[in-house]
Amino acid sequence: MYDFSVFEKEKEEWERKTGRRAEKIGSSLCKRPLYQFRIGQGRRVFAVFACFHGMEWITSAVLMDYLRESHWEETWKQANTLVAVPMVNPDGVEISLHGAARAGRFAPLVRRISLDPIHWQANARGVDLNHNFPAGWEKLRRMEIRAGYTGPSPTRYGGEYAGSEPETEAVMQVCRQPGCERILALHSQGEEIYYDAGLGTWKPGQKERAERLACAMEQVSGYRAIPQPPGLASLGGCKDWFQLETGKPGFTVEMGKGENPLPFSQKEAIQSHMFPLLNVFLEKEPVAKKSQV
Repeated sequence: MYDFSVFEKEKEEWERKTGRRAEKIGSSLCKRPLYQFRIGQGRRVFAVFACFHGMEWITSAVLMDYLRESHWEETWKQANTLVAVPMVNPDGVEISLHGAARAGRFAPLVRRISLDPIHWQANARGVDLNHNFPAGWEKLRRMEIRAGYTGPSPTRYGGEYAGSEPETEAVMQVCRQPGCERILALHSQGEEIYYDAGLGTWKPGQKERAERLACAMEQVSGYRAIPQPPGLASLGGCKDWFQLETGKPGFTVEMGKGENPLPFSQKEAIQSHMFPLLNVFLEKEPVAKKSQV
C-alpha cells in the first residue's frame, strides 16, 4: 500500500538525501499539496506525471523509486531537467485506500456514488482527471453521456468543463514551463505505450518523431507501442492536451498487467520494464542503481 503519508515520508527522505526541496505546484480539492521534484538545470525539460487515477497508486511508488535509485550524470544534468510529479491525485489515492472519510467535505458525495471505493479513479469531486484536459473534451463529454456517465462518478466523468479541476490546472502549468520538450503520463495497467492523441493536429514530421521514440521505449521495455487507446480513453487526457497545445511528443504508459489496483508485490517486476523505458524517454544512459541523485 502506497498512500499519501508514505509518499510524504519518501519526499522528505529525497529532500534530505539531495539537499533540495520538492516544490509545491498547487493543492488538491482537499488541500493536499501537489509536489514536483526537479533534477538537473538544463534548458531541455522533460516532465513525468504519475497517479492521475486514485487506485493506480503503484505508479507513484515506481516513479519515486526511479528518482531515488537512478544515477544522474553531471553532463546530463547540465543539459537537461527532469520535472516529476509523482502523485497528481492524492485525494483519489486516499479514497481508494482508506474510504470516503478521507474526502473531507466531499465525503457525502463519495459515499453516495460509490459503495466500494477501492476502485476509485476520480478526484474528490468525482471528476476523472484523465478526462478533464482540454483536448477533444466536448466530443468526449458526449461519448460519456451516451455511456451513462452524466455526473460525478468514480470514473470516466470529465467534469463540468475542460480544465475545471485544480489538479488538472497544476499539471498544465508544469507542462507550460519554458523548454518543456516532452511529457510522460504514467498509468496502470496493460503494458502499452500510447503516442498519438488522434486529433489530427500534427505538423509534418511530428507524428513520425513521436512514433520513433515510442518504438525505442517499446524495444527496451517490452511494452507495446500503439497510437492510442480505444473508446472513452481516447480523448481528454494529459498527453492529448500537450500534443494539441504544443505539437510536441506526449506519451501515456500503462505499466504492469492484471486488474487495478495492481498489488504492491508487482512493483519490482514493473520497475524492470519501466526504468529502461524512462531512461530512453529522458535520453539517459541506461544505468539504474542506488546512487546519489
